[in-house]
Amino acid sequence: MTEFTEIPVLSLGARSDAELASAFRKAYGTTGFGYISDHGVPQTLIDAMFDAARQFHAMPMDKKMAVAVNKTHRGYIPINTSTDVNSTLADVTKPNQSASFMMMREDATEDPAVYLSGPNQWPDLDGFRPVLEAYAQAMTRLGRRLMRVALLAAEVRDHSIMDAFDTPTIWLRLLHYPPQPERSPDDLYGSAPHTDFGCLTLLAQDQVGGLQVRTPAGHWVDAPYKAGTLVVNVGDMLRRMSNGRLLSTPHRVINRSGRERHSIPFFFDPHVNTQIAPLPGTGEAQFAPIRFADFLRAELEAAYEVHQQERDEVNST
Repeated sequence: MTEFTEIPVLSLGARSDAELASAFRKAYGTTGFGYISDHGVPQTLIDAMFDAARQFHAMPMDKKMAVAVNKTHRGYIPINTSTDVNSTLADVTKPNQSASFMMMREDATEDPAVYLSGPNQWPDLDGFRPVLEAYAQAMTRLGRRLMRVALLAAEVRDHSIMDAFDTPTIWLRLLHYPPQPERSPDDLYGSAPHTDFGCLTLLAQDQVGGLQVRTPAGHWVDAPYKAGTLVVNVGDMLRRMSNGRLLSTPHRVINRSGRERHSIPFFFDPHVNTQIAPLPGTGEAQFAPIRFADFLRAELEAAYEVHQQERDEVNST
Protein backbone atom coordinates (compact mmCIF):
# COMPACT_ATOMS: atom_id res chain seq x y z
CA MET A 1 0.00 0.00 0.00
CA THR A 2 1.12 3.53 -0.78
CA GLU A 3 2.28 5.75 2.09
CA PHE A 4 0.85 9.30 2.09
CA THR A 5 1.55 12.53 3.96
CA GLU A 6 -1.49 14.62 3.08
CA ILE A 7 -5.14 14.23 2.06
CA PRO A 8 -5.82 14.88 -1.66
CA VAL A 9 -8.34 17.46 -2.92
CA LEU A 10 -10.78 16.52 -5.70
CA SER A 11 -12.94 19.03 -7.55
CA LEU A 12 -16.33 17.92 -8.83
CA GLY A 13 -16.65 20.98 -11.04
CA ALA A 14 -16.67 20.83 -14.86
CA ARG A 15 -15.19 17.35 -15.18
CA SER A 16 -16.36 14.35 -17.14
CA ASP A 17 -17.34 11.15 -15.35
CA ALA A 18 -14.19 9.52 -16.73
CA GLU A 19 -11.97 12.28 -15.35
CA LEU A 20 -13.70 12.14 -11.98
CA ALA A 21 -13.42 8.36 -11.85
CA SER A 22 -9.70 8.52 -12.57
CA ALA A 23 -9.11 11.09 -9.81
CA PHE A 24 -11.35 9.13 -7.41
CA ARG A 25 -9.48 5.89 -8.13
CA LYS A 26 -6.14 7.53 -7.40
CA ALA A 27 -7.28 9.17 -4.14
CA TYR A 28 -9.38 6.38 -2.72
CA GLY A 29 -7.13 3.60 -3.91
CA THR A 30 -4.23 5.08 -1.94
CA THR A 31 -5.61 7.11 0.99
CA GLY A 32 -9.33 6.28 1.23
CA PHE A 33 -9.89 9.95 2.12
CA GLY A 34 -10.24 13.14 0.13
CA TYR A 35 -11.40 16.74 0.32
CA ILE A 36 -14.23 17.27 -2.17
CA SER A 37 -14.61 20.80 -3.54
CA ASP A 38 -17.23 22.25 -5.93
CA HIS A 39 -19.67 19.78 -4.40
CA GLY A 40 -22.80 21.86 -4.94
CA VAL A 41 -24.03 21.97 -1.33
CA PRO A 42 -24.69 25.64 -0.50
CA GLN A 43 -22.45 27.09 2.20
CA THR A 44 -25.49 28.82 3.68
CA LEU A 45 -27.07 25.41 4.28
CA ILE A 46 -23.88 24.06 5.88
CA ASP A 47 -23.69 27.13 8.11
CA ALA A 48 -27.34 26.65 9.10
CA MET A 49 -26.53 23.07 10.06
CA PHE A 50 -23.73 24.14 12.37
CA ASP A 51 -26.03 26.74 13.95
CA ALA A 52 -28.63 24.02 14.53
CA ALA A 53 -26.01 21.69 15.99
CA ARG A 54 -24.72 24.30 18.43
CA GLN A 55 -28.25 25.22 19.50
CA PHE A 56 -29.14 21.59 20.10
CA HIS A 57 -26.04 20.77 22.15
CA ALA A 58 -26.54 23.98 24.19
CA MET A 59 -30.00 22.79 25.30
CA PRO A 60 -30.51 21.68 28.92
CA MET A 61 -29.75 18.00 29.43
CA ASP A 62 -33.36 17.14 30.28
CA LYS A 63 -34.51 18.58 26.94
CA LYS A 64 -31.93 16.50 25.08
CA MET A 65 -32.71 13.37 27.06
CA ALA A 66 -36.36 13.78 26.10
CA VAL A 67 -35.23 12.49 22.68
CA ALA A 68 -32.63 9.99 23.95
CA VAL A 69 -31.50 7.55 21.28
CA ASN A 70 -33.87 4.64 20.85
CA LYS A 71 -33.62 1.12 19.42
CA THR A 72 -33.97 2.51 15.87
CA HIS A 73 -30.82 4.59 16.51
CA ARG A 74 -32.51 7.97 16.32
CA GLY A 75 -32.09 10.75 18.86
CA TYR A 76 -29.58 12.03 21.39
CA ILE A 77 -26.50 9.98 22.29
CA PRO A 78 -24.94 11.35 25.50
CA ILE A 79 -21.22 11.39 26.15
CA ASN A 80 -19.72 8.22 27.67
CA THR A 81 -22.38 5.87 26.24
CA SER A 82 -20.57 4.46 23.19
CA THR A 83 -17.31 2.52 23.12
CA ASP A 84 -15.58 1.10 20.03
CA VAL A 85 -15.02 -2.31 21.58
CA ASN A 86 -14.89 -3.98 18.14
CA SER A 87 -11.89 -1.89 17.14
CA THR A 88 -8.88 -3.87 15.97
CA LEU A 89 -6.89 -0.63 15.69
CA ALA A 90 -6.44 0.17 19.38
CA ASP A 91 -7.17 -1.32 22.78
CA VAL A 92 -10.30 0.72 23.40
CA THR A 93 -11.57 0.58 26.98
CA LYS A 94 -12.86 4.13 27.46
CA PRO A 95 -16.04 5.59 25.93
CA ASN A 96 -15.78 8.13 23.13
CA GLN A 97 -15.61 11.70 24.43
CA SER A 98 -18.40 13.03 22.25
CA ALA A 99 -22.15 13.53 22.30
CA SER A 100 -24.38 13.55 19.24
CA PHE A 101 -27.82 13.81 17.77
CA MET A 102 -28.70 11.19 15.14
CA MET A 103 -31.21 11.56 12.34
CA MET A 104 -31.88 8.70 9.93
CA ARG A 105 -34.32 8.16 7.07
CA GLU A 106 -37.79 9.39 7.98
CA ASP A 107 -40.11 6.36 7.88
CA ALA A 108 -43.77 6.65 8.75
CA THR A 109 -43.67 3.54 10.94
CA GLU A 110 -41.33 0.77 12.04
CA ASP A 111 -41.23 -2.20 9.68
CA PRO A 112 -40.17 -5.43 11.41
CA ALA A 113 -38.62 -6.61 8.14
CA VAL A 114 -36.36 -3.53 7.91
CA TYR A 115 -33.76 -3.15 10.66
CA LEU A 116 -33.58 0.40 12.09
CA SER A 117 -36.67 1.59 10.23
CA GLY A 118 -38.94 4.14 11.89
CA PRO A 119 -39.68 7.83 12.38
CA ASN A 120 -37.12 10.27 13.72
CA GLN A 121 -37.27 11.89 17.15
CA TRP A 122 -37.25 15.67 17.07
CA PRO A 123 -36.26 17.99 19.92
CA ASP A 124 -38.34 20.98 20.97
CA LEU A 125 -36.21 23.44 19.03
CA ASP A 126 -37.63 25.91 16.52
CA GLY A 127 -36.45 25.45 12.93
CA PHE A 128 -34.34 22.40 13.75
CA ARG A 129 -36.16 19.76 11.72
CA PRO A 130 -36.48 21.70 8.42
CA VAL A 131 -32.76 22.48 8.34
CA LEU A 132 -31.76 18.86 8.98
CA GLU A 133 -34.20 17.54 6.38
CA ALA A 134 -32.99 20.02 3.75
CA TYR A 135 -29.38 19.11 4.46
CA ALA A 136 -30.11 15.38 4.32
CA GLN A 137 -31.77 15.81 0.94
CA ALA A 138 -28.80 17.76 -0.44
CA MET A 139 -26.31 15.23 0.88
CA THR A 140 -28.33 12.30 -0.45
CA ARG A 141 -28.14 13.81 -3.94
CA LEU A 142 -24.39 14.26 -3.57
CA GLY A 143 -24.01 10.76 -2.13
CA ARG A 144 -25.70 9.20 -5.16
CA ARG A 145 -23.42 11.13 -7.50
CA LEU A 146 -20.30 10.07 -5.63
CA MET A 147 -21.44 6.43 -5.51
CA ARG A 148 -21.77 6.41 -9.31
CA VAL A 149 -18.26 7.86 -9.58
CA ALA A 150 -16.96 5.27 -7.08
CA LEU A 151 -18.37 2.40 -9.15
CA LEU A 152 -16.68 3.77 -12.27
CA ALA A 153 -13.45 4.19 -10.31
CA ALA A 154 -13.57 0.55 -9.19
CA GLU A 155 -14.30 -0.52 -12.80
CA VAL A 156 -17.58 -2.13 -11.81
CA ARG A 157 -19.32 -3.40 -14.96
CA ASP A 158 -22.88 -3.73 -13.69
CA HIS A 159 -24.21 -0.67 -11.83
CA SER A 160 -27.52 -2.23 -10.78
CA ILE A 161 -26.32 -2.00 -7.16
CA MET A 162 -27.40 1.66 -7.40
CA ASP A 163 -30.97 0.40 -7.04
CA ALA A 164 -30.08 -0.30 -3.39
CA PHE A 165 -29.61 3.45 -2.94
CA ASP A 166 -33.11 4.36 -4.16
CA THR A 167 -34.23 3.97 -0.53
CA PRO A 168 -30.88 4.43 1.15
CA THR A 169 -29.81 4.04 4.74
CA ILE A 170 -28.77 7.54 5.81
CA TRP A 171 -27.29 8.75 9.06
CA LEU A 172 -26.98 12.47 9.77
CA ARG A 173 -25.02 12.99 12.97
CA LEU A 174 -24.47 16.24 14.85
CA LEU A 175 -21.34 15.62 16.88
CA HIS A 176 -20.07 17.69 19.78
CA TYR A 177 -16.59 17.08 21.19
CA PRO A 178 -15.82 18.91 24.43
CA PRO A 179 -12.16 19.83 24.85
CA GLN A 180 -10.04 17.06 26.31
CA PRO A 181 -7.45 17.95 28.95
CA GLU A 182 -3.99 18.43 27.45
CA ARG A 183 -2.63 15.72 29.73
CA SER A 184 -5.48 13.27 29.09
CA PRO A 185 -4.51 9.59 28.71
CA ASP A 186 -3.29 8.45 25.31
CA ASP A 187 -6.17 5.98 25.11
CA LEU A 188 -8.87 8.62 25.70
CA TYR A 189 -10.33 9.67 22.36
CA GLY A 190 -12.99 11.98 21.07
CA SER A 191 -13.54 9.17 18.60
CA ALA A 192 -11.37 6.07 18.94
CA PRO A 193 -9.47 4.73 15.90
CA HIS A 194 -11.95 3.06 13.58
CA THR A 195 -13.07 2.57 10.03
CA ASP A 196 -16.57 3.60 9.00
CA PHE A 197 -18.86 0.65 8.41
CA GLY A 198 -20.93 1.89 5.46
CA CYS A 199 -20.21 3.10 1.94
CA LEU A 200 -19.51 6.84 1.94
CA THR A 201 -19.02 9.39 4.71
CA LEU A 202 -19.45 13.07 3.80
CA LEU A 203 -18.14 15.26 6.62
CA ALA A 204 -18.55 18.96 7.30
CA GLN A 205 -16.21 20.08 10.09
CA ASP A 206 -15.49 23.31 11.89
CA GLN A 207 -12.11 25.02 12.17
CA VAL A 208 -11.10 23.50 15.51
CA GLY A 209 -9.37 20.42 14.06
CA GLY A 210 -8.68 17.04 15.63
CA LEU A 211 -9.47 14.61 12.80
CA GLN A 212 -6.53 12.38 11.89
CA VAL A 213 -6.14 9.68 9.22
CA ARG A 214 -3.81 6.70 9.62
CA THR A 215 -1.27 5.88 6.91
CA PRO A 216 -0.31 2.32 5.94
CA ALA A 217 2.89 2.73 8.00
CA GLY A 218 0.84 3.64 11.08
CA HIS A 219 1.48 7.38 11.11
CA TRP A 220 -1.34 9.84 11.76
CA VAL A 221 -1.95 12.63 9.23
CA ASP A 222 -4.05 15.65 10.18
CA ALA A 223 -7.18 16.37 8.13
CA PRO A 224 -7.79 20.02 9.06
CA TYR A 225 -10.62 22.27 7.93
CA LYS A 226 -10.38 23.47 4.32
CA ALA A 227 -12.84 26.17 3.30
CA GLY A 228 -15.38 25.13 0.67
CA THR A 229 -14.74 21.41 0.98
CA LEU A 230 -16.26 18.32 2.52
CA VAL A 231 -14.08 15.48 3.79
CA VAL A 232 -15.27 12.30 2.08
CA ASN A 233 -14.07 8.80 2.94
CA VAL A 234 -14.86 5.24 1.94
CA GLY A 235 -16.34 2.79 4.45
CA ASP A 236 -16.14 -0.96 4.91
CA MET A 237 -19.13 -1.83 2.69
CA LEU A 238 -17.77 0.07 -0.31
CA ARG A 239 -14.40 -1.53 0.26
CA ARG A 240 -16.13 -4.90 -0.01
CA MET A 241 -18.17 -3.88 -3.07
CA SER A 242 -15.01 -2.69 -4.81
CA ASN A 243 -13.19 -5.90 -3.79
CA GLY A 244 -10.58 -3.86 -1.95
CA ARG A 245 -9.85 -1.47 -4.80
CA LEU A 246 -11.18 1.44 -2.72
CA LEU A 247 -9.81 1.70 0.80
CA SER A 248 -11.61 2.06 4.12
CA THR A 249 -8.97 3.92 6.09
CA PRO A 250 -8.68 4.13 9.89
CA HIS A 251 -9.19 7.54 11.45
CA ARG A 252 -9.68 9.09 14.89
CA VAL A 253 -10.52 12.36 16.63
CA ILE A 254 -8.56 13.84 19.53
CA ASN A 255 -9.66 17.30 20.63
CA ARG A 256 -6.90 18.87 22.68
CA SER A 257 -7.54 22.33 21.20
CA GLY A 258 -9.01 23.73 24.41
CA ARG A 259 -12.17 24.57 22.42
CA GLU A 260 -15.42 22.80 21.71
CA ARG A 261 -15.44 20.96 18.39
CA HIS A 262 -18.48 20.37 16.18
CA SER A 263 -18.59 18.13 13.14
CA ILE A 264 -21.43 16.89 10.97
CA PRO A 265 -20.88 13.55 9.23
CA PHE A 266 -23.47 12.24 6.78
CA PHE A 267 -23.25 8.51 6.10
CA PHE A 268 -24.69 7.33 2.77
CA ASP A 269 -25.35 3.61 2.63
CA PRO A 270 -27.53 1.10 0.76
CA HIS A 271 -30.83 -0.25 2.06
CA VAL A 272 -30.19 -2.44 5.11
CA ASN A 273 -31.47 -5.58 3.38
CA THR A 274 -28.80 -5.32 0.67
CA GLN A 275 -26.45 -8.26 0.19
CA ILE A 276 -22.92 -6.85 0.11
CA ALA A 277 -20.37 -8.64 -2.09
CA PRO A 278 -17.60 -7.76 -4.57
CA LEU A 279 -19.22 -6.43 -7.73
CA PRO A 280 -18.69 -7.66 -11.31
CA GLY A 281 -15.52 -6.32 -12.89
CA THR A 282 -13.49 -6.10 -9.67
CA GLY A 283 -11.75 -9.46 -10.02
CA GLU A 284 -11.80 -12.66 -8.01
CA ALA A 285 -13.81 -12.09 -4.85
CA GLN A 286 -11.69 -11.36 -1.78
CA PHE A 287 -14.69 -10.99 0.55
CA ALA A 288 -17.57 -13.31 1.40
CA PRO A 289 -21.12 -11.94 0.93
CA ILE A 290 -22.76 -10.40 3.98
CA ARG A 291 -26.16 -8.87 4.64
CA PHE A 292 -25.78 -5.23 5.59
CA ALA A 293 -28.40 -5.42 8.36
CA ASP A 294 -26.59 -8.32 10.05
CA PHE A 295 -23.31 -6.40 9.98
CA LEU A 296 -24.97 -3.27 11.38
CA ARG A 297 -26.69 -5.14 14.18
CA ALA A 298 -23.41 -6.68 15.35
CA GLU A 299 -21.62 -3.30 15.27
CA LEU A 300 -24.35 -1.36 17.08
CA GLU A 301 -24.91 -4.01 19.74
CA ALA A 302 -21.19 -4.03 20.49
CA ALA A 303 -20.80 -0.26 20.77
CA TYR A 304 -24.04 1.28 22.10
CA GLU A 305 -25.74 0.72 25.43
CA VAL A 306 -29.27 1.11 24.06
CA HIS A 307 -28.72 -1.68 21.52
CA GLN A 308 -27.04 -3.89 24.11
CA GLN A 309 -30.10 -3.50 26.32
CA GLU A 310 -32.44 -4.39 23.46
CA ARG A 311 -30.37 -7.50 22.66
CA ASP A 312 -30.39 -8.58 26.29
CA GLU A 313 -34.15 -8.07 26.53
CA VAL A 314 -34.71 -10.20 23.41
CA ASN A 315 -32.40 -12.94 24.68
CA SER A 316 -34.15 -13.05 28.05
CA THR A 317 -37.59 -13.69 26.59
